[in-house]
Amino acid sequence: MSLLISSLFNGVGIGAVLLMSALGLAIVFGLMGVINLAHGEMMMLGAYTTYIVQNGAKALGEPWTDIYIFPALFLSFAIAAGIGLILERSIIQKLYGRPLETLLATWGVSLILRQFVRSVSWGFVAGLVIFNLLFFGGRAIGLQRFRKARSRLPSWSNTLLFALSAAIGITAGLLFLNQGEQSFWGKLWFSARNVDVTPPAWLRGGLEVGDVTFPYARLFIIALMVVCVVGTYWFLQGSRWGLRIRAVTQNRDMSSCLGIPTATVDALTFALGSGLAGVAGCAVTLLGSVGPNLGSNYIVDAFMVVVVGGVGKLVGTIFAAMVIGIISYLIGSGTFAFLLSNMVSSKSLGIVWLMDVLNFFATSSMAKVMVFALIIGFLQLQPGGLFPQKGRAVDA
Repeated sequence: MSLLISSLFNGVGIGAVLLMSALGLAIVFGLMGVINLAHGEMMMLGAYTTYIVQNGAKALGEPWTDIYIFPALFLSFAIAAGIGLILERSIIQKLYGRPLETLLATWGVSLILRQFVRSVSWGFVAGLVIFNLLFFGGRAIGLQRFRKARSRLPSWSNTLLFALSAAIGITAGLLFLNQGEQSFWGKLWFSARNVDVTPPAWLRGGLEVGDVTFPYARLFIIALMVVCVVGTYWFLQGSRWGLRIRAVTQNRDMSSCLGIPTATVDALTFALGSGLAGVAGCAVTLLGSVGPNLGSNYIVDAFMVVVVGGVGKLVGTIFAAMVIGIISYLIGSGTFAFLLSNMVSSKSLGIVWLMDVLNFFATSSMAKVMVFALIIGFLQLQPGGLFPQKGRAVDA
């Protein structure tokens, strides 16, 4: 019984991480219909933000080392939401209604963000700042002068200004980086190696109840998951902007006719989904090391949770995350096989074969394969997920 309780708790912990990673995707993909393959990289940015805040807390000493997780959560949400807002304003808003182009564009953004984390240094940042100052500053000055002259900016001017700014920024960055990796300008911030985040002292250890130990870190993640779910539900159902989001989702044209700023709603929705991914990234740091490929390890699972639960259904996302997390742990840890061997007294040929199959899949990677197979079979029977959408718009 203690093994079963411990396994169920660990499965709920995995489900909590899956739910937090899928919660933002349920908003972006489920409500907006945008396939955002850079969603996992928003988690990565939240995780690296937590790493930076932890290093700052260590430099400041007590009591910051015990409470750094709370400002890290806020900053992870803010930075991921800000990057998501920039992504939506610059790329996504031009690709609504074009899912293939959106998929390819966000995949490219995910690769850029991953390489950015591997390569970023002060020299890299200096070159990037120089480019932005030259391009956006020059564009603002040009627009101001042409407006005074009551004429339009030539169409080729942006291309020329971008090329010149990029050339100057890249040259300056390379000059800084050529000073060597040991110099101030050339030293990498993160590199391609994984970095470790040390949990605060009060999150180490566990709560012992009889023969079962509940780790404090997983209890904190479950509590954080509850706060995120309740906050998201309240925002979507009880706030004015949540009402606007639901209205735009159901009927964009009518919402626009009623005076709802649909473009602002799109940007806010995308920023909210990205910010929740940043919070999930902060929570993941309590379970293991952080690396540039962190997002790619969760993006497929997050889409899987959203699809199984039912696209656009918050309740379905919650239920699917818990079920998938528990089943994945029970299979991957070998608990299923162990319990079956103790519960069944008669070892018939079918039982022996089932135990052999469960033992074969009793690793985390193989358990994911089996869960994928089960999900494929489930979607053949229930294509709309656990809680399929209903209504005339879906039937159309």
